[in-house]
Amino acid sequence: MIWDWQYALGVLPSMLRAFVVTLEATLAGFVLAVLVGLLWATLRMAPVRVVARGAFWIVEFVRSTPLLIQLYFLYYVLPEYGVALSPLMIGILALGLHYSCYTAEVYRAGIEAVPAGQWEAARALNLSPASTWLRIILPQALPPTFPMLGNYLIAMFKDTPLLAAITVMEMLQTAKLIGAESFRYLEPLTITGAVFLFVSLIASYAVRRLEVRHAIRR
Repeated sequence: MIWDWQYALGVLPSMLRAFVVTLEATLAGFVLAVLVGLLWATLRMAPVRVVARGAFWIVEFVRSTPLLIQLYFLYYVLPEYGVALSPLMIGILALGLHYSCYTAEVYRAGIEAVPAGQWEAARALNLSPASTWLRIILPQALPPTFPMLGNYLIAMFKDTPLLAAITVMEMLQTAKLIGAESFRYLEPLTITGAVFLFVSLIASYAVRRLEVRHAIRR
């Protein structure tokens, strides 16, 4: 099969619309992952043992099961309990919850790296737990985690083709359907691969810049 530029340009608008869906799923899932991940991290460090152990086992369970199974579970089980969400929303929810258990470990490492003296100083100043976290601990713990969080953003972007399993019209699903209609898979699949490569390289460069910037600050 020979590359057909006219055909490639003809399918490009559809591929770009699918790229917008892929980007929406990635960014919305990442926002959910960083917020819920911070929740898991703080719960794992809770003074109440039952809460800490419960958060630990939830994180371990989610990390130990494949994302695809979680996608299928949410897609087929949630409607049975009256939760009606679009395939895209289910995909965002699955991506966010799955990666929140990875970002939780990143946050935990950052929090544990804060010197013990900072906690003691907060107690000496009689700061409330909320003030201790928001004004003392998190401002020191979060910046070193940014490069690793960026790596998980890239990984999430590359996992979005799994959403095709629940009928989300992201780039790979769109490329497959276009190829099935015209029996030409070369152009749509190549465009998909090129877009993923291009975006991943840009994101990787940004992560490296974050790493260099953080190293200089230290």
